[in-house]
Amino acid sequence: MSDRIPMTPAGLRKLREELKHLQSVERPRITQEIEVARGHGDLSENAEYHAAKERQSHIEGRILDINGWLSRAEVIDPKQLRGSDQVVFGATVVLVDQDSEKEVTYRIVGEPEADLKKRWVSVTSPLARSLIGKRVGEIALVHSPGGSREYEVSQVRFEDDEAA
Repeated sequence: MSDRIPMTPAGLRKLREELKHLQSVERPRITQEIEVARGHGDLSENAEYHAAKERQSHIEGRILDINGWLSRAEVIDPKQLRGSDQVVFGATVVLVDQDSEKEVTYRIVGEPEADLKKRWVSVTSPLARSLIGKRVGEIALVHSPGGSREYEVSQVRFEDDEAA
């Protein structure tokens, strides 16, 4: 397991907020739900109790995950990298698919921050690994489960976390 986990300042902030919410809101709420369900009698046939215990397990697992990420976080501020045309952690990269000529934009972030709906990809993903070190105008060959694709790096920018 890797020692340090790269993360943007916004990613660190969001994880801390989620941890605080889980510990101060969700954990007490599920404890209360379990107590209420226990009051309904026979636990072996109490679906409410078993569902609450399962939610509790999920919450506790998430708390452990977040604590692990936070303890190993290495915060890298993309604003400090402005002016570079090289793809590195924290960069927002505009790519041109060499087959379809379509433009796509991705931001390279830490694993806990990855969110495909936002087009934020993990630095450990095949796409990010093939882009790291490339400069504007260079071609990146991306090997993924869907096959290989070539992308030209057309723009590299470093955005404020709040704007991203």
